[in-house]
Parts: sequence; C-alpha cells; structure tokens
Amino acid sequence: MTEPGATLLARLATAVGPAHVLTAREDIEPFVVDWRGRYRGAAHAVVRPRSTAEVADVVRTCAEHRVPIVPQGGNTSMCGAATPDASGNAIVMSLARLDRIRDVDVDNATMTVEAGVTLARAQRAAMDANLLFPLSLASEGSCTIGGNLSTNAGGTAVLRFGNARDLALGVEVVLADGRVFDGLRGLRKDNTGYDLKHLFIGAEGTLGIITAAVVKLFPAPRARATALVAVADVDGAVRLLTRLKHALADRLVGFELMNALALELSRKHHPTSPDPLPGRPWYVLVQADDPAENPELAAMLERALADGFDDGSVVDATIAASDAQRAQLWSLRENISEAQRREGQNIKHDISVPVSAIPRFVRETEAALSQTLPGVRFVTFGHLGDGNLHYNLSAPADQSAARFMERSTEANRIVHDRVAAAGGSISAEHGIGQLKRGELQRYKSPIELDLMRAIKSALDPAHLMNPGKVL
Repeated sequence: MTEPGATLLARLATAVGPAHVLTAREDIEPFVVDWRGRYRGAAHAVVRPRSTAEVADVVRTCAEHRVPIVPQGGNTSMCGAATPDASGNAIVMSLARLDRIRDVDVDNATMTVEAGVTLARAQRAAMDANLLFPLSLASEGSCTIGGNLSTNAGGTAVLRFGNARDLALGVEVVLADGRVFDGLRGLRKDNTGYDLKHLFIGAEGTLGIITAAVVKLFPAPRARATALVAVADVDGAVRLLTRLKHALADRLVGFELMNALALELSRKHHPTSPDPLPGRPWYVLVQADDPAENPELAAMLERALADGFDDGSVVDATIAASDAQRAQLWSLRENISEAQRREGQNIKHDISVPVSAIPRFVRETEAALSQTLPGVRFVTFGHLGDGNLHYNLSAPADQSAARFMERSTEANRIVHDRVAAAGGSISAEHGIGQLKRGELQRYKSPIELDLMRAIKSALDPAHLMNPGKVL
C-alpha cells in the first residue's frame, strides 16, 4: 500500500517537477531557519513552483491532503513569518522561481511583477524605463515583492510614497482551495465593490498566496540632495522635520533618525564607513529628490538647515557633494540592522506612534527601562518622518546577551504599554509573524480580533495557510 506521504510527494512532483520538490535534510535546511537565527522549524518538503498555475496545483494538492503551507520569498522576515513550526507537517512553498517581470507600462506608469522578483531587480527594471519604484529597504537585494506585499513593507521612502500597500494597484492570489483570484488591474480608480487586494496585502500569507502584483511607478529623480544632520535631541529632530516639510514639500523623501550607539555599531561592523560628525547624541539622515531638473535643490536644503541652526534644532550638518558621498551616508543607516545581527541578540521593537508623540515616548520609555534594566543600551533608529522607530535594546556591557534576552517579556511590556498609551502600533512595518502573536492578543481590541478571525475562517476554513502566524 502506498503511504499517504508518498502519494503527496508524488503529486507535488507531478505539479512542479521532481527536481523542485526538496526532501533531503541538507536541502531543506536553508528554508526552515530564519535569517536572524531566531526561529528553526521543520518541513515535510520544500516545493518550488515556477508559475501561478503550478502554485495553484500545489495548493489544491495540499488542501486535499490537509497539509499546511508556509509561503516563503527571500526569507528575510523579521518576525518568523516565513519559518514553519517544528512539527514537520507543513511544506514550505518557495516562490523564488516566480521571477518574471511580466510588463512595464510606461504610459500607465505601472509594472506587473511576479512574487519572486527581488525588490532590487524591480527597482532596476523601473530605472531602465526612466521610472522609479520607490519602495526601498536595507534587504532589497534579497527580499521579494511577494514578501514585501505580504508584510506591507515600509522602508525609507514611506514619508513621500507610502508603504507597499500604497504602491500596489492589483494582485494575483492563489486562494486556500487552489482557485486563482486575478486582480491584476492597473487602475487608480475602481469602485466596483470591496477592494479585495487589501485583504491579502499585510496578511503574511495567512489568507492566500500572492503570486504577482501591479505596482505604481513614478518619474525618476533628476535632482537629489542628501544630508547627515546632528541634532540636539529628538525634539529638535521633530522640529527640523516640520521645517523641511514646509521648505521642500513633497521633495522630502526620507527622514531617518539614528542615535549615536546605532551609528557606532554600524561603523564597528563596517569599518570603512565615514564618521563626518562625531560625538553627537542624535543624527538625522535627510533625503530630498526632485523629478524635475532642479539645480537649486541642494541650496534649498542648505537654507532650511541654516534656519534649523538658528532655532537650535540643528547642531551640525554635512551635505553630500557627490553620488559616492551620498551612498556612504546612506550606508551608515542601511548597515545598522546587519551590524546588530553581528553584534549578537538584542530585544527588538518595530513600533509607530504619532510623530508629535515621539520625543515624549523616547524620554519616558528610556527612563522606565533604565530603572527596570539598569545599564540597558538603546539602539534607536528608524523612519521618524512616518513615526516608525526600531527601538532596540542591547545588553549592558557587563551582561551576556543570553541573560539579557531572558528579560524580553518585561522589556516588551514597558515599551508596548507606552506605545499603546500614545495611540501607536506594536508593529509598524515588520508584521506579526510568530514573534508578536501574544502581543497582538493583548493590544488589539476584541472586535478587531473577531473580525480578523472571521476573515481567516471565511478564506481559509481548514487553517492550512501559514498556520501559527498572526492569529
């Protein structure tokens, strides 16, 4: 008699080809460990479809056999959303082979891309058409469009262009029963009922598997200005943000806050990085772009910074004089997360509060944490322009990281209670995954949780789509 598992594997091999059903332990290993090394699971197999039709065939097969599916793109999740549990019952569906750019429509300013296309490749395809796909993340060389949409990724340009959700006009999704929802419409206006794409964007693969998307493109910048600014404190950074919004309007694309320790770690693990403004407690990286020819853009930024000197919010500043200098300044910011990974385990928070509430949040939360966890080191950085901080905590210099991590629950409660009190969110751009399921239950209202469960049950009644994530 044929074993049920053998029948499943045979069906999967028929769907995608035997070479793309991985069962050997050494072949599966890279797919069951998250990039931070925090989560490790097991899988019955890793399946690598090449097309939406193959994804649908795999999903139908798994539905028939009641086998859970964990979708995975570039495996860059910060919350364990793409890692299976330890039971070994699930298959991991790698979408890396869905890597076609189906269309670039210059006149409609849209691009249709499959889920496995890396963000960097999508950016290059837009650039080749003299257009811009503005989603920008430190992991853009390895993260994929499917994962970006499934987590509603943010990044460094949200201030001007919004999150991944704001950049998506349409999606193609394989539903839990194997049917394909074709919503690949490149329309800015479509009032024909519920906007179904938004159910799947940000759902982390728990409602269906995004296989392709139509995304917005914009005119490529023809003028750019970048500045690293030392500010007196977080209050000064917020005042400067308001000033630059008025001075530059929608030319202001990025406004990144970093404290001294964040930059110290970035330079420690990337020793060729510059140190143009040493010895300050807080820094802001400012990016201004203009799609029109604007030789005055750098001067506009310089005048606004000069006004910041006058009101005390700016302590010192340097403006990049070349593309190479611009890249160096941005590398300071973009290397922080990787530097933290190399430094060792730390307690991470991806939070958002109203911009106006950030100075008070930082002051009060640091005081509370310092009282409860004496010697705690704050690695604070993030997208101040849209109210999103990566509020990370490192162990005191005289304490092991492992011992410090045992205090995670206490630290999370202090941070997240103050986020909630400020009307904020415990997850700004990284999602929930398996890391924050318990926190979601604490901070979401009962009616919100009821609605989420009802949607989950309606679209995935057998609960086979990325189980154990979000809810």
